[in-house]
Amino acid sequence: MMLSSINNSFEQDTHDVDGNCDGPDLDFVYADVDSYQNEIAELYSYTEFNELQQNVKAFEDQMEMYDLPPNWQKQNASSQRSIIMKLIDQLEVSSRAFRMQAARCILYLAQGCWAEVQSDEEQHQITRDNIIVLYELGVFSSFIDLLNMEIESACSPDIVAVKITNVTLVDSTDLRVILSVLYIITETIRDEYDKGSEDYKNIAEAFIQEINSPLPDGELLAVKLLGMITRFCSGAAPHFPMKKVVLLLWKITLLGLGGMEKLKDIKNEYRIKAGLEPVTEDTLEVTKNMRASSPPATATDILDNQNPKRNAFRRSLMKQRFLDEQEQMDMELTAGNESGPSGNNGGNGNQEEDISQFYRQFEDPSANTANPNNQPSFTQPPPVLPAPVTTRLPWTPKVRQKDIDQFLDISRNKFIGYSLIDDHESLAGLPQPIHEGVQTLRRHMYVSLADVQIKKEEEIARNPISTQEDEIPLNPAEVLYQAILPNLPQYMIALLKVLLAASPTSKSKTESINIMADVLPKKMPITDSQKLTVDMSRHKEIIVKAVSAIILLYLKHFKINHIYQFEFMSQHLVFANCIPLVLKFFNQTITEYVGMKNTIPLLDFPSCVIGEQPDLSGESFVYSGEVADKPYYSWRNVFSCINLLRILNKLIKWKHSRVMMLVVFKSAPILKKTLKVRHAMMQLYVLKLLKMQTKYLGRQWRKSNMKTMSAIYAKVRHRLNDDWAFGNDLESRPWDFQAEECTLRACVDRFNLRRYPEATQKCGAGGNNGNSGNSDNSGGNIGGSTGGGGNNMGGGNDGNGFCGASIGGGGNGHAQLNDYGVEGGFPSDEILSHSDFAFFGHSGWWDRKVELTDYFKENYAVWLEEEVYNNQIDWDAL
Repeated sequence: MMLSSINNSFEQDTHDVDGNCDGPDLDFVYADVDSYQNEIAELYSYTEFNELQQNVKAFEDQMEMYDLPPNWQKQNASSQRSIIMKLIDQLEVSSRAFRMQAARCILYLAQGCWAEVQSDEEQHQITRDNIIVLYELGVFSSFIDLLNMEIESACSPDIVAVKITNVTLVDSTDLRVILSVLYIITETIRDEYDKGSEDYKNIAEAFIQEINSPLPDGELLAVKLLGMITRFCSGAAPHFPMKKVVLLLWKITLLGLGGMEKLKDIKNEYRIKAGLEPVTEDTLEVTKNMRASSPPATATDILDNQNPKRNAFRRSLMKQRFLDEQEQMDMELTAGNESGPSGNNGGNGNQEEDISQFYRQFEDPSANTANPNNQPSFTQPPPVLPAPVTTRLPWTPKVRQKDIDQFLDISRNKFIGYSLIDDHESLAGLPQPIHEGVQTLRRHMYVSLADVQIKKEEEIARNPISTQEDEIPLNPAEVLYQAILPNLPQYMIALLKVLLAASPTSKSKTESINIMADVLPKKMPITDSQKLTVDMSRHKEIIVKAVSAIILLYLKHFKINHIYQFEFMSQHLVFANCIPLVLKFFNQTITEYVGMKNTIPLLDFPSCVIGEQPDLSGESFVYSGEVADKPYYSWRNVFSCINLLRILNKLIKWKHSRVMMLVVFKSAPILKKTLKVRHAMMQLYVLKLLKMQTKYLGRQWRKSNMKTMSAIYAKVRHRLNDDWAFGNDLESRPWDFQAEECTLRACVDRFNLRRYPEATQKCGAGGNNGNSGNSDNSGGNIGGSTGGGGNNMGGGNDGNGFCGASIGGGGNGHAQLNDYGVEGGFPSDEILSHSDFAFFGHSGWWDRKVELTDYFKENYAVWLEEEVYNNQIDWDAL
């Protein structure tokens, strides 16, 4: 009897863990950034605490030099401006020590003069007031000049010749001061601009104009920071503080290009200009009303509960019971030991639920939950309200013109026996149901901005003289693309190498770069080892958060600006192994990563310097203030996971060759584990990735994962005529995916060569796709751990989307595979340097010099006479 009750309890747990929503959803609200306090606190490592006191000391010494009391608040406005002007002048002196003392004083002012205040709110207000004065007097431009000096000195031949082996916190002291001032100014202006502050309105507009314009040396600030990342990854400047660099680059990009709301406005503006209707559905808004839960039970499951004997037999056929069930299921269950628990369960886990369980009224936690400064976001359980009854799916179905044409071709061949090329209208001879089907498809047809842009490019390619190209608007995204185009492959590889090094699943032996240089102190602590461990993990999480946000912002803005700009960046990310890198990131216990507590609130700025400081020795400090029955999550980790899933979706959507990469890398079990995270938006992007590859996974997988299939049906947008659940359509057949990628590459290169000939030739001359970055020691791969000669994958029928590469088995890819923790293979240098691949633009075929042989030159006239002039051409046959 006791054994039976234990079995009943276990069975109910396994069914109800997802089906009945026993655990509340994470109330994480996806946004461009976290709270201002948390974003500022993440700028500093816990090991930088002692340097904060040096800023106060520098300020006091400087005020003593001016014969003024060391209290900023006691100075009137004119005196404060006078002091700042003197400090700016001091930034230009030749003495480094004198120069950096002035820089530390300005950093102390930007930090809100925390030694003179008693609360976080007071410190924030002083920071807000000081940033206005600092920016108006030109401090930002002065610190850009300081940054240029530090970069030049770091990359000078004398410094580069000295190989720095053990890089520590001391080596990047001056750079961290400079970057901290730039970051605080940028983040404060961004925060006030988003709030709509009147005091900052003019300053924010001027600042956005400044960061989107070239510096005096002709470079954009974003390009300069990308160059710092590239030098760091190449080993030329191992002491660059990567966390501060990527954080500043992220905020510069976010403010310069715009966040989610700006993207939505730009997209609708471009669609209206192109004669298209604006988009009314927004993914972020729809997912706020969506619940993270397993789909309702099927009618078969209900019958199983009513008939235990039938249930026992059906269970032996391996049904998936809930979303996060493991890929491998026990096939040896007997009817005897299954019938007991199932029969006594009473159907608690399998009762059919209304489809309304997927949607709920959105409750903004920031509206009713206090979040004190520098404290992690603790979630509140959602209020128990009756779920709104809805009878419709969350998305309006869509269909492409390509799908309508395919439907017409199939119908014509089936009923009439002929096909009409390029005829999208004629329905002659087709039965009435086909007419109604075509009308339904046309009613739901969606024309994307990318379709219009591609059609325009095809027209220009066919008629380059008669077709007039539209004027290129110099918006921020266009200016950025033109600036990074010559070195875009190196920049993408550098960002991915940093992301690889910061990934929690990366192994130390594979790390070719040391991203911990701005965390590790010169003398390793003996007593505070636990604090250092937390600091290092926190450091990695912040880097992942910033890099994922940078890549996503670039992809989204380039896709709206022009589809081929997006495709150019996407292909370089794919060739640099971004897809296996993201899969490697998710090949961990993702629920643990989301709930990581790598935060010590008492050590976050400004709590660590304001008020009485408690004793943090031993176990007196707490990582988080977790309260019972209130689920904890790490905002930055959930944010990073969603960003990486969105990046993966953007790289793979409508690219069958890249979908096959997901299949070859066996991503389905990895993605299914991610469904354990109870957040609707994260689950949506995971289900999208699973939907893309469902047709390739086979019938047995679909039979075993019917709960996942139901979740896809309920939560992911329907594409009419998309036979994703059965794999019967033509697109599930093994096409030549090499040609698909090469054709896309040719179109992208033609676009770049026509619009940006000089930058494109520089890109080609440098050797595209990271082969130009020989100083990276990456050879076109990330971290040196994902490439290798002779990587082959899968079977001959599965194209991998890389030009001139085959997918087979063997080579030395198995070693790299184990390192990534997924099964499959990785693109190698042979793929990236293949002759066919190079022809389609990766090695700059347009600027190659072709040497004609002497024999050809001597006999050219004879060849012209015989083969051209005297050769009759049958134009009809041609």
